[in-house]
Amino acid sequence: MDEVNVGIYPKIKRAIDFIISLIGFIVLIPIFLLLIICIKIDSKGPILFKQKRIGIHKKEFNILKFRTMRIDTPKDTPTHLLENPDMYITRVGKFLRKTSLDELPQIINIIKGEMSIVGPRPALWNQYDLIEERDKYGANDILPGLTGWAQINGRDELPIPVKAGLDGEYVEKCSFGFDVKCFFMTFIKVLKRDGVVEGKAKDTTAKQTN
Repeated sequence: MDEVNVGIYPKIKRAIDFIISLIGFIVLIPIFLLLIICIKIDSKGPILFKQKRIGIHKKEFNILKFRTMRIDTPKDTPTHLLENPDMYITRVGKFLRKTSLDELPQIINIIKGEMSIVGPRPALWNQYDLIEERDKYGANDILPGLTGWAQINGRDELPIPVKAGLDGEYVEKCSFGFDVKCFFMTFIKVLKRDGVVEGKAKDTTAKQTN
């Protein structure tokens, strides 16, 4: 674990994150503009959704997503804890969530150095149990990611101890090859919609509001 945190790869990883994200942002500008127009036409409210999350060393930051829910949705509430989440999700929002396109603005978080392309998904500021469990594995001491090892091994279906354990496994195995594996496996999971839970569920790590 210590080797991962103080070795040379984290520095290389940051450079790779920045370059890929900057290029990705430029290439995806037409898609960004199209989605912005669709969101504005579909419902009232801001284009982007900001939510307080826990970053590296448990430092708080605002994660960015395209808004997929109505402005009267309860704040800081995981979608799976809402009685009827469908009543809050907009028409465009359903498409964005199904395709995970709502996550695209996190490219900005990556460019700013608040996130990485691959790493543990950032916990909500009030997910104290998940944050505490991650402390056991040093998973709070690396940059959170757009995707991660836990996301491609269960995602919303995972109970907190298992999720934190997988995050710890990522910390131990963190390398260029492992990141590439996680990155490409993410596309498969997104296409198959594996592990996505909407609505009431027992797991407290499910997809957060928006």
